[in-house]
Amino acid sequence: MLSKSVISCAIAAALSLVSFVASADEAATDLPHVVVTATRTAQTQDQTLASMTVITREDIDLLQPASLMDLLVATPGMSMSDTGGPGKSAGLYLRGTSASQLAVLVDGVRIGLVSAGAVAFSYIPLDQVERVEIVRGPFSSLYGSDAIGGVVQIFMRHAAGSFVPNVSVTTGSWATRKASAGLSSSTDNGWISVQASHHRTDGINACRMGAASAFAGCYADQPDRDGFLDNALSLTAGYRFNEAWSVDGVAMRSEGWSDYDGLDYATGLDYKGDEFITQSVGGQLRFALNQRVKFSLRGGSSMDSSTYMLKGALGKVESGHINSRRNLGSLQTDIDTGNGLVTLGYDWEQQKLDSNVAYSFTGRTIRGAFAQWQAGFGAQSLQANLRRDDNSQYGHKTTGSLLWGLDLSEALRLTANYGTAFRAPTFNDLYYPGYANPNLMPETSRNVQFGLRGTKAFGYWSVEAYRNDIRDMITFDAATYKPANIGRAHIQGIEAVLGAKLGGFDVRATATVMRSRNDSSSGVNDNKLLPRRPERSARLDVDRTLGAFTLGGGWSVASRRFDDIGNQHSLGGYGLLDLRAGWKLNTDWQLQLSVDNVLDKNYETAWYFNQPRRNFMLTLNWRPSK
Repeated sequence: MLSKSVISCAIAAALSLVSFVASADEAATDLPHVVVTATRTAQTQDQTLASMTVITREDIDLLQPASLMDLLVATPGMSMSDTGGPGKSAGLYLRGTSASQLAVLVDGVRIGLVSAGAVAFSYIPLDQVERVEIVRGPFSSLYGSDAIGGVVQIFMRHAAGSFVPNVSVTTGSWATRKASAGLSSSTDNGWISVQASHHRTDGINACRMGAASAFAGCYADQPDRDGFLDNALSLTAGYRFNEAWSVDGVAMRSEGWSDYDGLDYATGLDYKGDEFITQSVGGQLRFALNQRVKFSLRGGSSMDSSTYMLKGALGKVESGHINSRRNLGSLQTDIDTGNGLVTLGYDWEQQKLDSNVAYSFTGRTIRGAFAQWQAGFGAQSLQANLRRDDNSQYGHKTTGSLLWGLDLSEALRLTANYGTAFRAPTFNDLYYPGYANPNLMPETSRNVQFGLRGTKAFGYWSVEAYRNDIRDMITFDAATYKPANIGRAHIQGIEAVLGAKLGGFDVRATATVMRSRNDSSSGVNDNKLLPRRPERSARLDVDRTLGAFTLGGGWSVASRRFDDIGNQHSLGGYGLLDLRAGWKLNTDWQLQLSVDNVLDKNYETAWYFNQPRRNFMLTLNWRPSK
């Protein structure tokens, strides 16, 4: 177990780095990213009042993460629980909220299982991702249900030049084989990008031995490797007809299988795994009436399908299936009034479910109308949001948020944000036979946040404090053996973030101190910590370019957490060291090597589920110079 003092020292070091950068006097010169997730309108990242992280394709290539989940968990406020290595189910926690309290989009299209409310990040091919925007804090006032913890928007690769091919091949531990290829092209008015990838690995044994007797993890002892296969394809394209009209679209499909351990008690057969398909398709038509008034019309759909297989005497046997679909549409109007930007929008979503399980209802419709005002008054900035959602199952819900910023100088900003949010009950909560409670109401939350952020010629920094009170949490009621709105949670924390270039080194550091506890005011679990959330965590990444070579590493630490709501099963703290290197052979070819968990730490983020030990990946990239 990693000691409390070691973690505290790591966090103190990160805070000291922030203090060092804050004390400098130089002004920032780097151009900020253009982002859209925090307001549903284009703005530069330094204009954003929300707490936000942007991950670019250049960041992904530099850090060499093994998966999209590994990339996300390295950002501020994120932690995860992994159930057995590559391609396995994993929960993502943002500022102490659960995986189902996070809204996730792919190029504007909402994704995620409507049955359970979670997103299978492992099935989204990282090789085909161009950019990720993460907004921390409540944003139901713009996106509707689930955005209690925040919003993650993933953008697939876009065209980057007149004719740009790319090829990548990877080999590594656990007989891992990866290959990806793509081609993009653009003109003055049009663009297109096509990407394809293949990923196969033998994986690790998902559950450690003893799970059967402990009645934990996979509830079975099966000392085998649990592999993963994923084949994916994506397409992005667009055309600008003139200064007023443009259209763009994106499609992504990923399919394969993921082995896992376990026993089907009804048949006595071992589980084989999950055959999956995940896809999203969307398009947008934009029209500018004039310089002040702009319209956009968006349509799309997302689908998640899983078929669960058993190991039969003559081969694979299907034990069940579930197909989740979202059909979506939205209309948005942006009006520059001269006294601020006003946004008016209407969202429509139809959720459908098909399964071998006899759900009492298999569909519902959600309609949402929202308004937003963004304005500046001298050194002050303001963003106000208001939204009303109507769900065909439980009725309506109204949420709002107010974000304020004060520029103390050209390089220093003070922020204060308040917002409400909600999460709608899932199909499992409402309609699963023998378990559901059709009278459930949405979870609700109130969040307040204060922050101070600065930019310098060589970097940026921020310190933010937040408090999130969640009511009517949907939890299991032992008296009725069904879910009920009986839970409450209280989450508060402080985050520090730093990005800087110091003495030729590219340095990124984050530190979080957080307490997320049950606040039900009664019962044996009152004041217990919410499961699988560490109270202290920190990460430090350092990279250096030396001619044709890049060298770097990442060090992440996390304190002890508990696996269960009763805080009976402790998961020890840990520290992980990752190293990476790159060699630019010439203008077109690059060789990369990454070694994760260099110190070969044995740790768990979910009870009785194994985590990857020391492993390496070797990658050869071909990207012709433009």
